[in-house]
Amino acid sequence: MKKDVFGIQVEYQYQPKLDPDFLPFAPFIESYLKTAKLPFAIGLERENQQIQVFETFIHGTEAYRSADHLYVERIVKFFLWARGGFRLYVCGSREIREYIAKVYSSTGLRSFDANFMSKVYDRPFEVVYCDYEQRPKTNQNSVSIGRNLDGCRIGFDAGGSDRKVSAVIDGEPVFSEETVWNPKITSDPSYHYEGILDSFRKAAAHMPRVDAIGVSSAGIYVDNQTKVASLFLKVSDDDFQKTIKNIYINAAKAIGPDIPIVVANDGDVTALAGAMSLQKNGVLGIAMGTSEAGGYVDPAGKITGWLNEFAFTPVDLSPKATMDEWSGDIGCGVKYFSQDGVIKLCHAAGINLPENATPAEKLKVVQALMEHKDPKAAEIFETIGVWLGYTMKLYRIFYDADEVLLLGRVVSGEGGNIILNKTKEVLSTEYPTLKLNISLPSEKSRRIGQSVAAASLPIIKKP
Repeated sequence: MKKDVFGIQVEYQYQPKLDPDFLPFAPFIESYLKTAKLPFAIGLERENQQIQVFETFIHGTEAYRSADHLYVERIVKFFLWARGGFRLYVCGSREIREYIAKVYSSTGLRSFDANFMSKVYDRPFEVVYCDYEQRPKTNQNSVSIGRNLDGCRIGFDAGGSDRKVSAVIDGEPVFSEETVWNPKITSDPSYHYEGILDSFRKAAAHMPRVDAIGVSSAGIYVDNQTKVASLFLKVSDDDFQKTIKNIYINAAKAIGPDIPIVVANDGDVTALAGAMSLQKNGVLGIAMGTSEAGGYVDPAGKITGWLNEFAFTPVDLSPKATMDEWSGDIGCGVKYFSQDGVIKLCHAAGINLPENATPAEKLKVVQALMEHKDPKAAEIFETIGVWLGYTMKLYRIFYDADEVLLLGRVVSGEGGNIILNKTKEVLSTEYPTLKLNISLPSEKSRRIGQSVAAASLPIIKKP
């Protein structure tokens, strides 16, 4: 397969049957860099003067201006949601800096991204220029977190379709439960608070005491406070400040006034669950459920504090790619590696879904067909496997990880095995020298492993 993208001849071997327009980002990067020779870098600064730098090359010529713009803008987009930051350094081209500053302004094409980062870091997002020789240096503060198994612990995992809770005594789960809920479409904050507290109380009832509470939750959390989270999308700004900001802290206090609690992004807990189950470090965790969450445990076994918001990272450069309703961008992970990815392929596969069903219910319809070896359902999961194969190469460009663990409802059952096998096939064909071990956990740990890993987050202070 060969496609021309602004003069760049992009070659790759797999075109998914149900998505004939798919143009994977990773092969474009490889093809682009074959002719780009001008040194170039981007840097991202976030809290505590932490800086991440991405080194690359551009063409820097008029003939390749459109290709340069596309390449840098998509790299910036990926890097921004992978790492997070309030200040973007563009190093090596003033012209590209001007273009990126316009696009990532509060009124530009990527205003969602710029405004989101401003909200997370409580300061305006800015794009600055520096000469390549004056580019910033990486400054990273990683921390050790989790893997604490002593005592009686509650582990809670807040998903968009269900919430999971586990009671864990000295590392062994003695109770686990999943409860269906609909936080994303509910504006009343008491619904969220009472649901969380209900799960906490059910787990507490199965232990003689509660020594600690660990929470895995979609969104961005600082000092256990909610900064931004799609789970509370319909809650008003006023109610968010009054109730949601400290929702987990207050629920823990209702269980006991002095119980330590740690709230972490669900992606990082995914990676932690993988590192714990595999007994390895350098682990990239990917949760494919209501949305797509990413997490990372570095080769030293530490959490980096990066955003790892794979839902917003670009994976498909096709101009016909599906738009994400929230961000307004196209070709990003949420529409490929979540229940939305399954649902959007149903029409092409010839599968009719009940109109009034929730996305989670629609996913279950496809998975039920898969259990009966339906060939149409199989094509859906094979397509996702092709998407994921190329995207794994993309992730590897930005993450030093040799182990990848897939979690979430989308990879449950036989469909998960098809995704895994197709992903491995693409990687072995296209990138035979890439060292990347991709695995699915056991069915039980797929469903509750996240909440058990969450339980290990807090340290219990000894008297």
